[in-house]
Formats: sequence, structure tokens, C-alpha cells
Amino acid sequence: MPMPAAFRTARVLLCSGFFLFSLHFVFAQASQTIRPTAASAKASSTTSSTTMTSHVDASADASKYVGSETCKSCHEDTYNSWEKSPHWTSTQAKEGGATHKGCEGCHGPGADHVAGGGDKSKIFTFKDASRQQTSARCLTCHGNGKEQSHFASSAHSSSDVGCLDCHSPHHAKESQGLLTKSSPELCYGCHTAAKADFAKPYHHRVNEGLVQCNDCHNPHGTELLRQVRALPSGDAVCYKCHADKQGPFVYEHVPVKTEGCSSCHSPHGSTNPRLLKVSLVNVLCLQCHTFPSLGPVGPAHNQSAKYQACTLCHSQIHGSNFSSVFFK
Repeated sequence: MPMPAAFRTARVLLCSGFFLFSLHFVFAQASQTIRPTAASAKASSTTSSTTMTSHVDASADASKYVGSETCKSCHEDTYNSWEKSPHWTSTQAKEGGATHKGCEGCHGPGADHVAGGGDKSKIFTFKDASRQQTSARCLTCHGNGKEQSHFASSAHSSSDVGCLDCHSPHHAKESQGLLTKSSPELCYGCHTAAKADFAKPYHHRVNEGLVQCNDCHNPHGTELLRQVRALPSGDAVCYKCHADKQGPFVYEHVPVKTEGCSSCHSPHGSTNPRLLKVSLVNVLCLQCHTFPSLGPVGPAHNQSAKYQACTLCHSQIHGSNFSSVFFK
């Protein structure tokens, strides 16, 4: 049956209206898309401008650095000595830029110093700076190292001992560590009591060169008392050599784990065998074993007769896997 003309006309008008509405929607979406794009372009332009400005500033700062060869023209003797030190390798560094290379890595940019005819006020001179200032300079590079990470809170730092009191970047007497003197003489300059201990009959062989002070102590500081080193396990550094005393044991001797080796031994030196703090072993033991609260009370047998040294029977005093009273 043929479709009425009025109905065909209405259908055409409806389709045309729907088409126009869809076209309007498409243009509206395109307009919203275009606006953010323009804003993004403006932001990108601003970012590029900022980046360029920063680059220009960095270039301006870099122009203040003249290079170590320029320093050598006036400070040739110092340069020749420094050239043989580990610090010279900074001139070959590929990272950090001019601020971390050569003489200016420590003394700062030298352009103004050169332009001023060697004016010392135009550059950082360690000789005229305080210990805190010179140490801060050194720690800008060395502060993140494992050895120096605790220096700010170390006994040396709190006693106003700076890096240059022990180290000399230009005129070191020892190539290792750039020390001003060899060890242990360098340490003895301040630690006179330790020097006297190492002269006693029984001592760790530091003077003989078999043990170094920094084998047991970290001069740059640790988290432990007297800047004593610790093993990765957290145990005392004494076990590095005396591994047979470390354990763990089934029966632990409490002072060994709580107070450490120095509860019975003088670590630097002693007039008594085995670096003991007192000459008679039983007297040492009875310093604790006469108080019930600290452990077993003193022996019931007569010590003035046969049993004068506790270790004749209690031989495993550092710990035992078999006897609770350390017989074996």
C-alpha cells in the first residue's frame, strides 16, 4: 500500500532534525578538545622558557670555573703534590660538572680569584676557615660514605677535631687516607693514655704494626661507645679475631653478652696475662659472684687452699654448649 504524502514529509523532517542535532554535538565536542590543546601549548611554551632560563643560569655559574690547569700556573708546587693524591682523579670525573672537579671542587670557583690577582677573599681557603667549615667542605663528598656517615655526631667532631687535623690533601705523609702522620703515632698525639697501655707487658700488638687503631675503632664515628666498630652481625669487633669466643652457646656467660669483652679485659694493654683487669682470676670472678642478684653466689669450697683460679674448673667462661657452670 503506498505511503501517504503527509507521512513521507514528516519522516523527512524528523531525519533532518536528528542530523542537525548530531552535527551540533560533534562541533561542540571538537570545540572542547581544541581549548585544552591550546592551553597545553601555552604551558609547554612556559616550561620551555623556564628550562632555557635555568640552563642559562647554570652556564653563567659554570663560567666562574677556570679549571685546575689555571690554578697550576700560580700554585705549581702544591699542584704537583696534589696530582699524586687520590683527589686528582676528580679531574677525570664525568659526573658532577665543574663544581666537583679538581682544585675548584674543594675551593670553589676561581674566576674572581684569578681576576683579583690572587685575592684570597675571592675563593675558599681552608687555612683561614674554622674546623666546622673545613669539615663541612670535606663531607659534601665524603659525608655519604659508610666510614664518614656518623662524623657529625662522633667524639672527634664534638671535641673540635676536624678533618684537616688528621688528613692533608696537599702534603700527606701517608698515601693511604692522606694522613698527616702514620698510625699509630697520629692517634698517640691525642690519646696518650692508650699509648701508655700499649707499652705494657701484655698488649694488642699495635706498636709492632700487626694491629691498627682503626681495625677496632672508626675515627669518623660509629653508633657505639668510643667509636668502636661492630661486625655486620652487630657483635663486638673483638670477634673478628677471637671468633672462637663468639658463640652462640647453649649456656651464655651473661657479662660477655651484656657488658662485652671489656668487662674483664683491658683491650689496649695490661700488666696481667690475657689483658685481664686484675691479677688474680678468682678476684675478678668474685666481683660479680658475691652478689646473689647477679648470678650464682661465690664458691662453697675454700679458695685459699687448692682452688685459687676459678678457670681451673670453669674453663669455658666465655660460654659452653654442655655445662651451665662452664665446666667444659
